[in-house]
Formats: sequence, C-alpha cells, structure tokens
Amino acid sequence: MPRSIRPHNLRRLTLKREVAQSLRLNPTDFERLLWRHLRSKRMAGFRFRRQQPIGPYVVDFYCASAKLIVELDGGHHGEAEQLAHDLARTEWLESRGYKVVRIWNGDVLKHPDAVLDFICREAEEMRQYLSATP
Repeated sequence: MPRSIRPHNLRRLTLKREVAQSLRLNPTDFERLLWRHLRSKRMAGFRFRRQQPIGPYVVDFYCASAKLIVELDGGHHGEAEQLAHDLARTEWLESRGYKVVRIWNGDVLKHPDAVLDFICREAEEMRQYLSATP
C-alpha cells in the first residue's frame, strides 16, 4: 500500500518538478546538441529522459533501463566548491545503484561521436550488469 505523502514532502516534490521543467525549457546549447542524439530511443534503443528528478537532485540525462545518469559539466565544475558538491552528489546517486558519467561540454562539441560511443558503451555495460544481478 503506498505511503501517503506528507505536506512538506509534497511541496519539495512539486518544487523539484518545477525546477526540472524550467531546466528542460531552457537547455544549454550543449544539452540541446546531446539531446538531439539521445531522444526518441535514437541510441541503440535506450530511452533517455532529460532533467530528471532523482532524490534531492535533478540530473541532466537519465536512462532508467540502465540506471545511467549522464551529467554535462561546464568550466565552473572545475572549481573546488563545485567539485565537492559534484562528488557528494555522485556518491549519493551511486550508493543507490546509479552509474554517473560526467562529460565536459567541450567534448560534446568537439568530439560528439566519441561522446555518443562512450555513453552507449556505458549504457550497454550497465544493462548487462543489471540483468546479471539477482
């Protein structure tokens, strides 16, 4: 039987959905470019969602069948404070069984085929791992 949602959790959930929707409506150029290749099961039949709420976070791209999260990182992700936040976020997600891969924005622009091959390999590996795990 589903647990009822408490009012403060409902407000948090609603806010997170609004943030995710705002991010989907205002993607960066790099997110838009990558989304062209990930949408509509264009990558080996994997279905990706963009700006997907997971726990306390909203991730850039998420493939549920592979439990794969793809994060696009810009220059500010190299700063100490952001690195610490990214590490804590990745640890939280990975502790719940997700695989997180981080890709620099510049790589999406300069090496799109290599980025897509990398994402596809990671998704395939995770799908195989999940199907072999009891």
